[in-house]
Amino acid sequence: MDAVIKTENLSKHYGKLNAVEKVSIHVRKGEIYGFLGLNGAGKTTTIRMLLGLIRPTSGTAWMNGKKVNAGNPLMWQNIGYLVEVPYSYPDLTVRENLEIIRRLRYISDPKSVAGIIERFRLGQYRDVIAKNLSLGNAQRLGLAKALIHNPDVLILDEPANGLDPAGIVEIREMLRDLALNKGVTIFISSHILGEISKFATRLGIIHEGCLMQESSVHEMEKLRKSCLQIRTKDPNGTRNLLENKGYTVTMTDEGIIEIEGEDAITHPENISILLVQSGLPPSLVKVEEEDLETFFLRVINRKEG
Repeated sequence: MDAVIKTENLSKHYGKLNAVEKVSIHVRKGEIYGFLGLNGAGKTTTIRMLLGLIRPTSGTAWMNGKKVNAGNPLMWQNIGYLVEVPYSYPDLTVRENLEIIRRLRYISDPKSVAGIIERFRLGQYRDVIAKNLSLGNAQRLGLAKALIHNPDVLILDEPANGLDPAGIVEIREMLRDLALNKGVTIFISSHILGEISKFATRLGIIHEGCLMQESSVHEMEKLRKSCLQIRTKDPNGTRNLLENKGYTVTMTDEGIIEIEGEDAITHPENISILLVQSGLPPSLVKVEEEDLETFFLRVINRKEG
């Protein structure tokens, strides 16, 4: 399937600073692509190049099969975006801001403004001056502007900024519905790894401007480490016993035995029986799976190491 969003060796240098270095990403139709990285990793710079807001030092970006060209306004007709901060006309109201966007987007139906206000629960703020909005409601306004024209492609830079937990869940469910039921392609950057992993279908990890990993969530699940954790009253004796039986064993500073290998993880009862029969009954037997944050740190440490 052809990529809706694609970059090839996309780079942006500011003097000696390589903000983005040879990033090649592929986002297919209807995907929710989570672009993960620490603050300053190059996420926003990449998005600005995707949207033609800054010119790359080298490399190329394509949107819907067309090379990104800031001078071609037709490219952006079916694209909605929110970049870094939800810019607005600060001295105009929420409704006036959206009315301007409606006209700039050549949307003929004037009721679309009322519809998007209701959709993002901004009704009580429709006549509030934009600069007086809370950060969360300013973010809602930015999302409303990005979606007012029902785009086929949605590019969001840290959309959860300023939202409370209920608002984050609401946006998550809305984005999932757009992708699954309406075929909208969504590219979303974030440093909130656990949240993105709940609804993204593919993930890209960027660190210090370099793309470290790109794969489906299912593929990434297979790359996350798992181990069987064991605790007994005699950690050293337990370790020696298990190593003599051929298991790969390590011990944490807390004296917990960790055993890698599919056999140990899928059949922990065999190890429990062995320990009991050897006079080393376990007080803890638990399969521990690496969470996304730990996996992320391990991936980016590959570069630093």
